[in-house]
Amino acid sequence: MPQGVVSRMFALDSPRWSELTHAYGVAHDTSDLLRRLRDLPVAEGQSETWFSLWSSLAHQGDAYTASFAVVPYVVEALTSAPDSASATYFQFPAWVEICRKNPAVAVPQDLEAAYFAALARLPALAGAAAVQV
Repeated sequence: MPQGVVSRMFALDSPRWSELTHAYGVAHDTSDLLRRLRDLPVAEGQSETWFSLWSSLAHQGDAYTASFAVVPYVVEALTSAPDSASATYFQFPAWVEICRKNPAVAVPQDLEAAYFAALARLPALAGAAAVQV
């Protein structure tokens, strides 16, 4: 992932997580889920960590402010091995974007650059995964 995208993501220990929301309220627990996700191989897409991320960040077709902060982390993990990554790593960012558009949900301004840069990476990563098959 280009260095500029990574630098625009805020840290997992940032107090900003407590200002973001997910389906169950304040997203203060989301950074812990991302730490656990970081420790999973990208081939693992059916873990409790993934279930918790999906259910809190793309709940019943809704996206939340924390959803937009998480997408760059998922795409960053995906870049490590797109050819062996679980489909979940591709599906989650796409699903958040679908949820954002129906109904329209605004991406917080401080999350826009990293969020949209991460989405822009998905086609090339999908292509890299397809070439390896």
